[in-house]
Amino acid sequence: MKADYQDLVDEISALLGAPATLENRDFGLIAFGAHDSDDDTAMDPVRTRSILTRKSTPAVRAWFEGFGITRATGPVRIPAAPDAGVLRDRICLPVRHRGVVLGYVWLLDADPGPSAGRLTAAMEVAERIGALLADEERADADLSRELRAVLTAEGGWQYDMAVAALRTALGRDAEGLHALLCVAPWPGPGTPSVRTAPGVAALCTVPWPARTARDPHPGGTGAGGAGAEDGGAGAGAGGPGAPRAGAAAATAGWAPAGPGAADRGLAGPGAAPPGGAAHGLAALVRLRSAEAPAPALTAATRLRDAAGGGAPSGAPPTAVWAAGGAGTVPGAGHPAGTVVGVADPRRGVGDLAQAWREAASAARAALAQPRLGPVAPWASIGPYRLLTALPPAPPHDRAVRALLTPAHTELARTAEVFLDNAGQAGRTAAALGIHRQTLYYRLSRVENLTGLDLDEGEDRLLLHMALKTARM
Repeated sequence: MKADYQDLVDEISALLGAPATLENRDFGLIAFGAHDSDDDTAMDPVRTRSILTRKSTPAVRAWFEGFGITRATGPVRIPAAPDAGVLRDRICLPVRHRGVVLGYVWLLDADPGPSAGRLTAAMEVAERIGALLADEERADADLSRELRAVLTAEGGWQYDMAVAALRTALGRDAEGLHALLCVAPWPGPGTPSVRTAPGVAALCTVPWPARTARDPHPGGTGAGGAGAEDGGAGAGAGGPGAPRAGAAAATAGWAPAGPGAADRGLAGPGAAPPGGAAHGLAALVRLRSAEAPAPALTAATRLRDAAGGGAPSGAPPTAVWAAGGAGTVPGAGHPAGTVVGVADPRRGVGDLAQAWREAASAARAALAQPRLGPVAPWASIGPYRLLTALPPAPPHDRAVRALLTPAHTELARTAEVFLDNAGQAGRTAAALGIHRQTLYYRLSRVENLTGLDLDEGEDRLLLHMALKTARM
């Protein structure tokens, strides 16, 4: 950004044949042109102090503002005032953006001075400087309060007022195209700078999650092989008596406080999850086109990196079926850690409540099923679009309640892999690393335990939904 300002100041210096300086509206120095003149008066005390201390005194500021530069829309000529240390006449080019003065370009004036045409061209460059200053000012603006108010409002007039406040704070950006991101879990309540990732218009932290992604079936026998539930002598990869994977890390869910909080994927006050993973991060990212989501995906990657990428210390594991150790899922290929849910693009900010539901749901789905992440667009999570809309802690159906207990982890895992593979025994046995007869034995045990008939479509649907929901 500094180099951009310097280039534009040099452009004005070349246009007008005089060294220029750029100051912000508080008379703080931003950039200045080279001084190669032998004329000692080219560096009067005011100009020297501005360059050496990078600011002007309040008296100098008041002197120049007395010539109307804060209201001017074109070049202002200011006469010399030796008593004030201003030894040379000056030209001030107000730097404005959408009617607001953001800074000033200063040049020493001489007789006859620049032509009207050159001054007009210099003002066009000043307009470009104004756009840069406006972008920088907007980038530095902390809109976390306004964004958080929208995402946590209960609805009705409170939501409408929060949206109106955010729209005002965003200015013209409010009517543009955006994608809302949910980064979860986020390490702590602090909100990072919007400069953390390109294209970010606003960031805020929110309570997270409404309920923990937990291992609903702690224990189990490890990946592949015959386990105790198969009636064999071996107890799986860990051997007889080995600790069951995830048993110590199993946690119970908790519900958010406050009406409507669960629908938005938020935890209520005091609903701190085990391990301290109590926050998520919302990010509103500007897009140029709904068909070009690259800015949102780039921001998602940067923010995930800023969060640490991997699982935070002490965070509860995602749901596992005892296949690859706590925190992994077969085929995921990476540890479950921070994920990013990405909502569908929207124009304007009036529908941010629905966008947040999408982003938070996509993040929950990626935490529950890491193969969907680490960056999960809402459109890509498939059936989890429906599953995440269920209440935060739905009771297990009585038909599958016994299956969803620690004692039957391996049976639950077998059933899920079987259903994920569309009931194809060969593919399922290969995925589990077991013999077909072992698979048939386990499936018969699942049927006996649940009372469901796996040859019936609706029974399969019930079981599959129960297993997927248990991951949430």
